[in-house]
Amino acid sequence: THTHTHTASHARFTWMIRTMSAAAVAVWLGTMVTILSRSHSDRNVYASAGVLFVHVLVREHFKEEFPPYPKSGDTSDDPITFNTNLKGYPDRPGWLRYIQRTPHSDGVLYGSPTAEHVGKAMVIEITAYNRRTFETARHNLVINIKATEEFPLPYQAEFYIKNMNVEEMLASEVLGDFFGAVKNVWQPEKLNTVNITSALDRGGRVPLPINNLKEGVYVMIGADVPFSSCLREVENPHNQLRCSQEMEPVISCDKKFRAQFHVDWCKITLVDINKVVPVYISRPDPGTGILPDFGEYNPPPESLTSRDYFYDFLVTLAVPSAVALVLFFILGYTMCCRREGVGKRNMQTPAIQLVHHSSIQKSSKELRSMSKNREISWPLSTLPVFNPVSGEVVPPIHPDNYETTSMPLMQTQANLQNQITIPQQRPSGDNYVMSTFRRLEVNGIPEERKVAEALNL
Repeated sequence: THTHTHTASHARFTWMIRTMSAAAVAVWLGTMVTILSRSHSDRNVYASAGVLFVHVLVREHFKEEFPPYPKSGDTSDDPITFNTNLKGYPDRPGWLRYIQRTPHSDGVLYGSPTAEHVGKAMVIEITAYNRRTFETARHNLVINIKATEEFPLPYQAEFYIKNMNVEEMLASEVLGDFFGAVKNVWQPEKLNTVNITSALDRGGRVPLPINNLKEGVYVMIGADVPFSSCLREVENPHNQLRCSQEMEPVISCDKKFRAQFHVDWCKITLVDINKVVPVYISRPDPGTGILPDFGEYNPPPESLTSRDYFYDFLVTLAVPSAVALVLFFILGYTMCCRREGVGKRNMQTPAIQLVHHSSIQKSSKELRSMSKNREISWPLSTLPVFNPVSGEVVPPIHPDNYETTSMPLMQTQANLQNQITIPQQRPSGDNYVMSTFRRLEVNGIPEERKVAEALNL
């Protein structure tokens, strides 16, 4: 049954090829490769040397291998990312690229194999990661590369499209529209897409996320006929001058692209492979690859003799410890046993100097003891500006309109306020004189004790 189905499909395929033109066949083949890749992501696919290969990793295909949501009726929109590599290697082949913009979008493998890959079957391991359940699913994609009769097409034109990202350009319908626009301008018999490259891979800058700016993409188209006059208009001196002045050149066929594709005509590249001179780089003779003879290699024996590390321990630890211990004893003897002491110092000091020092020391002790017993009022500088108990602000000593410039340095008894006059005895007789003390208050408590002490003198 499988053989009969395959034969019928092959017959329908041959009939469609015969009824279509060459250009339409090329477009349809490119689209067909993409469609087959969408439907059979775990089967063999075929790529042609020099022709763009596109394989779409559809998230819906891998969702079936992950468990559904725990609640019935919930839509499964798990974020899924892909990792692709050549089997047995950490990365993909050099000609194959991969892009996935977000975990909720499909991944795309694309590239253009070269002639050196013809006849090889490359196994690409595709690992899908479910970012919600952290489960993985792995498929193997076998890419069979075959040769084409028209490879390579002699005339190739590379267009730079400013308003497209690479994943948008890889869509079959968008690429088909661009293919049709080029066909109308070029009018070739054979036309195919050679390669597609993102502008970021060519050293372009990531655009700012404003005004819906795109990264840009380079699309190389190959044909079997020379370039049309419209494509060669960019080579005339007038347009070259405008490009050097960062102005858009005047191209007559730009209106056929402008509706959907903004082509930068200053960056178009026209290549005639027949006129390209191959460049051969001479390399030195690699030699035989055999190293010179250094004699027979003698590996170490299986049974190794034991080694005594006691003497190494003595040299490494014991000797420095002994030296440090000797230095410790020398320092201790110098600091403890070689001290002069107070007695020896006093013996070498003159007597008059010792008496003078002793008198100063006794006076200092007497002053300290007297200062502990005296009770004086606090200075005005230490008084608080408000009462800490009641919170009442203490008024200033002088009113605001008091003129301090005419205030005497030493106030007389008539100028003092809150004064208490007490009698004082003269030293030579029994008569008394009156002394004046100022009545001070500290934290609202009058200092009556000063008056009592003065009367007892």
